[in-house]
Amino acid sequence: MKKLEEKIVREGVVLPGDVLKVGSFLNQRIDTAFTLEMADEIASVYKAEKITLVLTVEASGIALAFAVAARMGVPLLFAKKSLASNLGADLLTARFHSYTHQNDCTAAVDSNYLSPCDRVLIVDDFLARGETLCGMIELIKQAGATLCGCAIAIEKGFQGGGDALRAGGVRIESLAVIDSMSSDRGIVFRE
Repeated sequence: MKKLEEKIVREGVVLPGDVLKVGSFLNQRIDTAFTLEMADEIASVYKAEKITLVLTVEASGIALAFAVAARMGVPLLFAKKSLASNLGADLLTARFHSYTHQNDCTAAVDSNYLSPCDRVLIVDDFLARGETLCGMIELIKQAGATLCGCAIAIEKGFQGGGDALRAGGVRIESLAVIDSMSSDRGIVFRE
């Protein structure tokens, strides 16, 4: 999505440790009109898949996932990153490492919210090494649901997670894929 690439170049900030700060429009201060444009693009790409549920993990992917679910007319389910007392006892859980937070997390959803008849689209704001997606995919497998694909706003292609998952047969559609980035050389997008 050329418009997203332009917005990343204009508003994004490359920080040390391969971090791209896009909090000005994507995951802290949300540009709602632009988020809806991204949601329209994702909904269009996955229209034929007959999605019944959008899945994400808290917290920064929720805004985009909500917009996609609303555009597709389906519920949104987000996995919690901590086991809260209000989750109940019948849980689906998966461990993964969060690149952003540099810690291990346990993603959890109530098993009553994800069923074998669901056709699931995973939506997230970033894809780096793919560990979060692997956790979400594990939850879908535990439920016996069908993974229809993953939709990502920004993929850091140079970190290899998306390419590895694609090689394993997972459909991933990213709106922008970054091949390299640095504060002095800028950002290079994949063609």
